[in-house]
Amino acid sequence: MNAPAKTEDFAATIPAGVFAETVTEVQHYTDRLFRFRMTRPESFRFRSGEFAMIGLMVEGKPIYRAYSIASPAWDEELEFFSIKVPDGPLTSHLQAIKPGDTVLMRKKPTGTLVLDALTPGRRLFMFSTGTGIAPFASLIREPETFEKFEEVILTHTTREVAELTYGLDLMEEIRNHEFLAELVGDKLRHYPTTTREAYDKTGRITDLIRNGTLFSDIGMTGFDPAVDRAMICGSSEMLKETKELLEAAGLTEGANNKPGEFVIERAFVG
Repeated sequence: MNAPAKTEDFAATIPAGVFAETVTEVQHYTDRLFRFRMTRPESFRFRSGEFAMIGLMVEGKPIYRAYSIASPAWDEELEFFSIKVPDGPLTSHLQAIKPGDTVLMRKKPTGTLVLDALTPGRRLFMFSTGTGIAPFASLIREPETFEKFEEVILTHTTREVAELTYGLDLMEEIRNHEFLAELVGDKLRHYPTTTREAYDKTGRITDLIRNGTLFSDIGMTGFDPAVDRAMICGSSEMLKETKELLEAAGLTEGANNKPGEFVIERAFVG
């Protein structure tokens, strides 16, 4: 495995038209998951929930992949939550970064998991599996989310308990934040589940929707298209099944150019 090049090693080879930012913090959760923070260019603007193309110089060539920006639009730095793929073209190198290393980022963010893509509602569901929680990490720290919705329910399903840590840490951060704690109050509900290891709640989120467990746990009887809105980010199977469940309940899919009752991020499904 080639270690990521240091800033001084490839500053002269950075491609034109991209940002070259410095890693400020790295935290490894498991042998499969880690997060990192890096400096944010002064000119870089994005909407909470969008993703960016980030990359590294590997053997003299830039390699990029789409990553949801996990930090909110007001944050002075950029945060990303990543899986580790041993033979991944980018992640095999990205997982070895350390503070002081340089990460490349293309200048234009995009994505469908933005508040503007939803029609007005009262309750917002955020359905995520694995690192699909990343865009919601941005949105649950975005004040506008709680100005537009009275209740936000973040579901996060992973295989093992340790993989829930990122989301649990986010909730703790919000509870202790100087202004988010008061703004969010009791509007945000976290619903973590696991599929391969015992936890307070176990099972695939789509199964928990089908059998009614999710609704009984949060005091509902089912989706109401008049007030419920949803965002989905995760595995391709989860996206497909959740979309079918929402459509069966009468919700319609939206997009940036045509807001609807739910939106899906498809950029990470190969």
